[in-house]
Amino acid sequence: MYIFSYKYSKYFNTLSDKPMFAEPIPNVTVALGRDVNLPCVIENLGTYKVVWIHVGRQMLVSVHKHVVTKIPRFSVSNDNHKTWLLHIRSVERNDRGYYMCQVNTEPMMSQVGFLEVVVPPNILDSMSTSSTVAVREHQNVTLTCKAEGYPTPKLKWKREDNQGILVDRRTKVNTYEGKQLNLTKITRSEMGVYLCIASNGVPPTVSKRIIVDVEFLPMIWVPNQLVGAPAGTNVTIDCHTEAHPRAISYWMFNNSMVLSSDKYSADIKENSYRTQMRLTIKNLQPGDFGNYRCISKNSLGETEGSIRLYEFLKPSVPPKATEIKSSANKEGRKSTTASPRRTTTIWPAPYTPYYPRRTERPSHRESADYEDKRGRGSSSSGSASFNTFLGSSYIIRWSAPQLMVVAVQYILTGPYIPPYVPQTAN
Repeated sequence: MYIFSYKYSKYFNTLSDKPMFAEPIPNVTVALGRDVNLPCVIENLGTYKVVWIHVGRQMLVSVHKHVVTKIPRFSVSNDNHKTWLLHIRSVERNDRGYYMCQVNTEPMMSQVGFLEVVVPPNILDSMSTSSTVAVREHQNVTLTCKAEGYPTPKLKWKREDNQGILVDRRTKVNTYEGKQLNLTKITRSEMGVYLCIASNGVPPTVSKRIIVDVEFLPMIWVPNQLVGAPAGTNVTIDCHTEAHPRAISYWMFNNSMVLSSDKYSADIKENSYRTQMRLTIKNLQPGDFGNYRCISKNSLGETEGSIRLYEFLKPSVPPKATEIKSSANKEGRKSTTASPRRTTTIWPAPYTPYYPRRTERPSHRESADYEDKRGRGSSSSGSASFNTFLGSSYIIRWSAPQLMVVAVQYILTGPYIPPYVPQTAN
């Protein structure tokens, strides 16, 4: 440490009021490369001298208005002989430390202030993973990122597309902190851009982009392997492929590559490692039907899908409905519309092929009349017949003329329902 004293100076004058510091030197924080001023405020300085010293480096910076150090970035100035400023331009890291302001009194008086030099984060590319990484699917890969700065920067990882990061194949997180990011058994869904972000509270925050390419053999998915269309129309068939590195995709028909023309229109849409292949065949002819193959090939291998295109006939036009007029209308008589059929209920009963089945239950009045008639006969026979009558089926006997009437009626108007006629027991 340098202590400046003018013990035998001819300029030394004893004053009634000795110098005193009006306020302490503040602690100042400055970013690397910026300019900074350190103030030293003294009252009643008189003819005394002010000295600036860098304590950490034991370097005498200035004596009063004269800069002693050979560093041109340092300079001093004063304001009305009261405020003495130490100026440092383009601050460097080694400028950090304590600075002492001295006054050559007896005994010497001094005070110190601290200059903090903060350094924005900086990612060291030479010690970090390169900007592009290629790895085979289901293998492990480690991403490394190192940064410098003061205070020590914190590092975190995130995906550029804001998708989650799968840690240890179990937990998915939005961000991951640490110098290294381990991706185990990586899959194609984890392919993309990973960002290493370094921050320490000193702007600006910096980041590094690392592109992770996951390589795998081409795969093809065919939505419809059998497609039918009539001749003379257009039809579109499609295949979906996944491959990385980027694959070459094309169509084959009858062992020949299909090229875009007036007959064929091929369209390919790519999204990351996914590709959709579409082929439109125009004005189908008999020679256009057969087996089409979609092929995808990259540096790791190739695969193909098959689609069979067959012909089917157009549906025929249904015949038009025609109006049928009865002979009665031809004779000039008024046509009569058939009355709507009466809703009937078929009651369950044992099937009897020899007699017709009546399709409606007799009314209550008919049941009472029949019971009264049967009551005048033998009690045992009447009871049995009445019980039979109350069942869900009963016997109706037809004569030959009745059968003829029924047949004619059925042809003209539909089913014939005869009136109920109670039968006497034999």
